[in-house]
Amino acid sequence: MQSYTIGQAARLLGVSPDTARRWADAGRVTTHRDENGRRLIDGRDLAAFSVEVGQGAAGEGEEAYTSARNAFPGIVTAVKLGDVAAQVEIQAGPHRLVSLLTREAVEELGLEVGMRATARVKSTSVHIDLT
Repeated sequence: MQSYTIGQAARLLGVSPDTARRWADAGRVTTHRDENGRRLIDGRDLAAFSVEVGQGAAGEGEEAYTSARNAFPGIVTAVKLGDVAAQVEIQAGPHRLVSLLTREAVEELGLEVGMRATARVKSTSVHIDLT
C-alpha cells in the first residue's frame, strides 16, 4: 500500500502542511515513521480521512481547495467494480468526485483505494489520470 508524507497528504487534502501536521499531532489521522524518520500516512487511512475532511469535519473557516484547468488532484476513496462498468470516487480537498467508467479502464490503471489520482472534468465527463 502506498504511503504519503505530511506534505503530500496536505496537497491531496487541499490544506497547508502545517494544518496536516496539526491534524496528525492531534491524532485525527494515524502516522508512522519510515527508515529516515519521516512521518507517513497509509493510503487507506488518508483516503478515509479525506472523506471526513470533505464532508466538512475539518472545521469552519479553513481555506477550500480550488483547481486550475478543471484538474482535481486527490486520493481514490472507493472503487466499485461491476461486470462491465465501474465507479471510482476521488476526494480532492473538499470535493468528492465520482466517475463512471469501464471495468477494463479501472483494471488497466490499477486503481485502488489510497492511490493518488487526478480527476479531470470536461463538460459532464470526468477523466482520471494517475499522478
